[in-house]
This record gives sequence, C-alpha cells and structure tokens, in this order.
Amino acid sequence: METLKIIDVTTIEPRRKHPTIFENFDLLSSGEGLIIHNDHDPKPLYYQLLAERGNTFTWAYLEDGPKIWKVEILKFKEGHKESTIGELVKNDFRKAEVFKKYGLDFCCGGKKTVTQVCKSKGLDIVQIEKELKELDTNAVFTSEDYDSWEIGFLADYILNAHHKYVKKAIPLVFEYTQKVSKVHGDKYPETIRIAEKFLLVVDDLNRHMCKEEEVLFPYIKHLSEANNNEMKIEKPAFETIENPIQLMEYEHHVVGKLMEEISELSYHYTPPADACNTFRLAYAKLKEFEDNLHQHIHLENNILFPKAIEFESRLW
Repeated sequence: METLKIIDVTTIEPRRKHPTIFENFDLLSSGEGLIIHNDHDPKPLYYQLLAERGNTFTWAYLEDGPKIWKVEILKFKEGHKESTIGELVKNDFRKAEVFKKYGLDFCCGGKKTVTQVCKSKGLDIVQIEKELKELDTNAVFTSEDYDSWEIGFLADYILNAHHKYVKKAIPLVFEYTQKVSKVHGDKYPETIRIAEKFLLVVDDLNRHMCKEEEVLFPYIKHLSEANNNEMKIEKPAFETIENPIQLMEYEHHVVGKLMEEISELSYHYTPPADACNTFRLAYAKLKEFEDNLHQHIHLENNILFPKAIEFESRLW
C-alpha cells in the first residue's frame, strides 16, 4: 500500500494551516490521500473541507488525542456514491444501534445518506461516522444474512417473524396503554395521547399487513418461483410492483412517525419514578414493539422491496 503524505500541522504558521491542507488535498488524484498531525481535534477542518469541497472524501481518526490527533483523509475514487443509511444497516445491522442513539431513521428514512440527515438535523457527522467506522473494525457475528436470502423466503420470514409478532403484541400493548391512560391520565396527560396514537398505529398496521398478505407478498413469492423456474410473468393488475411498494413505504412512514411521537411523549419510554408495574410494563412493551417495527420496516424497505423490483424488471 502506498505511503500517504503526512502533514504536521503544528509546524505550520496559523494563517497557513488550512490553506496548506486544502492545497495538498486539491493535488490528490481520486483514491489518494494524506494524513494530518495536530495538537488538537481538527474537526473544524472537516466541516470547512465539506463545505468547500463537498462530500468528496473520507475522514478517519488514526489517533484521537489527548495530546496528538492523527487523521487520514482519502479522496473518493471516480464514480463513488455514498451509501444510504438503509444500505449501511442492510450490510451490518449493528449500525442500527448507532442510528437509534442519535435518533436517525434507518427504516422509513433509509434512503437518505448520513451526510444528508446530519446536515438537516444539525448533528455531529464526525462523531457518528467515527462510531460507524469502529464497527467496521470488528467482525460481524450473526447467523442472519438477510440480503442473501431468496425473496420468497424473506417474505415468508417477515410474515412469520414480524407480522405474527405484531398480531400477538397488539392486544397486550393496547390493554396496557389504555389502562395506564385511564388510571394515570390525570397526573400524566401524555399517557392519554400515547394511548390515542397507539390506537392509530393498530388501525394502520392491521390494514397495512392485510394488503401485504393478500396482494403484495403473494406476488413477490410468484416472482421468486418464476425466477427459480426461469419463467416470464404477465403484468399484474397493479401494472408494476413499484405501485404497491410505494403505497407500503408511505404507510411505513405514517406508522413510523406515530411511533416516533409516542417515543417523544414517553420521554423515550422512560416511566416516571412513581410509576406502577403496569405503567413500567406498558413503556417496556412499547419500546419492544418499536424495536421490532424498525427491523420489520428495514427488511422490507431496504432489502425485500428493492430486490423484488429488480426481479420483476428481469422477468417481464
């Protein structure tokens, strides 16, 4: 591997520090890089470089203080395209925890990049990318490589793992949220709004899953069978699978937004100090419900649906 040029920023007069780095960055060809050494965190340089040169580079801390900071800056290769949040989670589901930590939507909002979302929310992209890169250095220990699964099998998995969970969880969570709102609503009025919003979630999800089970998933399984048997298919009544998928993704967004509002109302599922056991259980079950829903929507929006669209385009 080619040795990268090192720029010791501490030896450069202050007014020439950033200009010198920019000049050296501009001389780089695609795929080339440099390393800067500094006596403090050069994070301001990152934002200036991003503002003036755009999303054209990677930024990785090789050493992160407290006395010396070393940062590797690599210029993207020609044709580089930043992965979306959904793609990052698809390739390594552990990254979902980083996005959850910062309130970033990796399921319904999975088509946006980290750069786009951090810019819109005013988040520290350097810190988030640092945490994501730390995961890259550790091996992934998982038996579930969803992206490699055949689409018919993945559709069945979603039905058996997630649809079944939702149908089983809804009556219990509904009972707890209703009870808490009636008993504690006077002192904690947010519980009344939580119960109302969860009722909307129930209504939306029941109708949504019915459409998937009766229309979309049978067609996806038909695509899978046709692909396995090298058969052509006829156009469905809905013309193209992109039409019901667009509707499903919109409904995912609606339900995801409702659960986000419930999370905010419940202070991210943190019960008050004097909460009774039912109160605490209601919040715990709501969090479990949301976590399951996130993976459920991720599997559909970021893996199943794009693969089904690609399958259909090859089978007509």
